[in-house]
Amino acid sequence: MNPHRFLPCLLLALGLSGCAANNRNSVTTTGVERPAPTAPAAQVTVRDEGKPSTSDEALAALAAGPIYFTLDSASLTPEAQDSLERLALALRQRPQARVTVSGHTCELGTTEYNLALGQRRADIVRTHLGRLGVEPQRIQVLSYGEEKPADARELEKNRRAEFSFRQAP
Repeated sequence: MNPHRFLPCLLLALGLSGCAANNRNSVTTTGVERPAPTAPAAQVTVRDEGKPSTSDEALAALAAGPIYFTLDSASLTPEAQDSLERLALALRQRPQARVTVSGHTCELGTTEYNLALGQRRADIVRTHLGRLGVEPQRIQVLSYGEEKPADARELEKNRRAEFSFRQAP
């Protein structure tokens, strides 16, 4: 039997297993891997075509969904970066708008660790918005850690940064 006969099959199997390792997966409490949420990282909605006539209308026109992170990570995905670009554009067009970025985690880990991770998540969002031209004094950050879960059954939805908007005083 020729041992080189199986070499192409072995190389194909190794190549396919290497591709599978690049999938973004997260580990649940049962140890079973599931894909990270596929919801958009953040959806920015600007409800008007031009500049609104009042500051209240300008603020009401802003809406952004959460940005999701993988387990034990504060790195922005390409989708999150795209969403933050849209949010930064909307904020630059509304100089009176202020944003609070709140960092959240799932329940895995200690309270202290989760508060620190939530802070890192909020900080990375603030840093990225600053790079995109939003003045740092307009961005406030805070961490809730695991204290405000979005979904007790789906831990992936708790690993997020959320936005709230207000007017400058």
